[in-house]
Amino acid sequence: MSKTYIPPQLILPVGDRDHSMGTPEANVVLVEYGDYQCPFCGAAYPVVKRVQKELGSQLRFIFRNFPITNAHPFAEWAAETAEAAAAQGKFWPMHDFLYENQRLLGSETPFVKEEASLGLDAARVGREVAQRAYSSRIEEDFMSGVRSGVNGTPTFFINGTRYDGPAEYEELLSSLRRAAKGSGSPKK
Repeated sequence: MSKTYIPPQLILPVGDRDHSMGTPEANVVLVEYGDYQCPFCGAAYPVVKRVQKELGSQLRFIFRNFPITNAHPFAEWAAETAEAAAAQGKFWPMHDFLYENQRLLGSETPFVKEEASLGLDAARVGREVAQRAYSSRIEEDFMSGVRSGVNGTPTFFINGTRYDGPAEYEELLSSLRRAAKGSGSPKK
């Protein structure tokens, strides 16, 4: 008797707490559990940007923190930095800067300069990161990922179902388009 594989489902539903890009009415919701220091996440970052551009208003993108600290010593610091920027309304610009400058993780100077260029209160960011002010939120993201079957990064969920394909443009775009066609109503 053969069993059909059923991919894991997203345990923590997408909600107001999430960092979201795109309209809530989008037909497709792509959730990424990512680690800012992970080279595979770094490689997936431009892929996600391309599919966002291609699908436009059909796609809502959610990012959740999944720092793998035993392999990436600056992942937690980067997640804290993104969350501190989020507290000042600048999550997405900092998210992009972190991925576009992965090689600089561990050197605080470029990030302080970027904080200033984004109009952030750099002293506040530094204080909040040092105090690990957002550790409970990062832990909540991480544990929701564990409960949803995330065991590495990047891990994507499309409309609540884990995507087990490669984080490559054509494959991801095809899966997102299939989800959009099969969606009769927006997914939250």
